[in-house]
Amino acid sequence: MIVLDTSVLISAALFPGSVPDQAVICAFEHFDVAASSAMLAELKASLEKPKHQQYANVEKRLQFYEIFRANTRAIKVTESITACRDPKDDMVLELAVASGSLIIVSGDKDLLTLSPFRGIEILSPRQFMAEFQ
Repeated sequence: MIVLDTSVLISAALFPGSVPDQAVICAFEHFDVAASSAMLAELKASLEKPKHQQYANVEKRLQFYEIFRANTRAIKVTESITACRDPKDDMVLELAVASGSLIIVSGDKDLLTLSPFRGIEILSPRQFMAEFQ
C-alpha cells in the first residue's frame, strides 16, 4: 500500500508527463493506492480552483479526480496524529498509518523531513521514481 500526497496528485493532474505524473502512474502499477475521505475532499476542492484553469480545464481536472478515486482503496482513518509542522499534513501521516502503507510520495518538505515515520518511507516523486521505475 502507498499514499500519494495531494500536492503530487495536483501536479500530476496539471502537468501530464511530469515527474509527479510519472510517479502516480508508477505507484498504481506497483502498489495499491490508499485514499481517505478527507484526502479526496481536499484533492477535489483543490482541482476545482479557478487558478488551475490556465493549466487544464475543469473537466479534465475532475476527470483526473474521478479516475484517481475509482482506482484507490478507501481507508478509514482511525488515529489522530500531530507530528508535522503543518497540521494540514498530518492527514497524510494518518492515512499512511491507517492503511499500513510502506511509502508516502510527497514533495512537501515538512513531510520529507519526517522520513522514516513509524517505519514508513517518505520519498519525493523523483526519489520514488529512482527506486521503482
